[in-house]
Amino acid sequence: MVVRLAEALEIPLRERNTLLLAAGYAALYRKTSLDAPEMEAARHAVDLLLRQQEPYPGIVIDRYWNTLRMNSGMKHFFARFPICESVKPHNGVRFVFHPKGLRPFIENWESVAARIIQRVHREAVANPSDETMKCFLEELLSYPAVPSRWRVLNVNDSPSPFLTLNYRWNNSTLRFFSTIATFGSPQDVALQEMRIESFFPADEATRTALTEAR
Repeated sequence: MVVRLAEALEIPLRERNTLLLAAGYAALYRKTSLDAPEMEAARHAVDLLLRQQEPYPGIVIDRYWNTLRMNSGMKHFFARFPICESVKPHNGVRFVFHPKGLRPFIENWESVAARIIQRVHREAVANPSDETMKCFLEELLSYPAVPSRWRVLNVNDSPSPFLTLNYRWNNSTLRFFSTIATFGSPQDVALQEMRIESFFPADEATRTALTEAR
């Protein structure tokens, strides 16, 4: 009954395990590393997507935005910016908020960070048993110059349909937008939470800069 109800409500697999444990049952869904032998097919698909994304950046992240894999386009992108080695683990969202990460180079930082913090709020609300997500949200809100109004989920937010990330680099601006791919009908917690984010140039100047860097 618990599984059927969770399926009908489209509850994430992580939370389904929590419900099963609370009801006195064993957890049903495993959390398997992408490097495990049984994940070979998924790993092949991920690597194929990352290769096809070249020369544009592509990255594989977990539910907390920690980096699992990246292509050479992503490595070339990070090499353009002197990101402090103390900003660990390698985490795209943390880089956006941390003063020693990418934050100093993002021209439209407040717009980008405001959108991201709302996403983290929604993740925390959707997964109430996930203390790690709650701690991550508190970490982001604790960074310098983060507006106090961001501490509350904005349920009336009506964002624009398209937001670019604009990075200052060599007296010019690199503009990107991204797409996110996930696995269809996953039955593993890690696989359901895995995201493949692909970054594309939002203008011709960025496209040229990425192509010439090869």
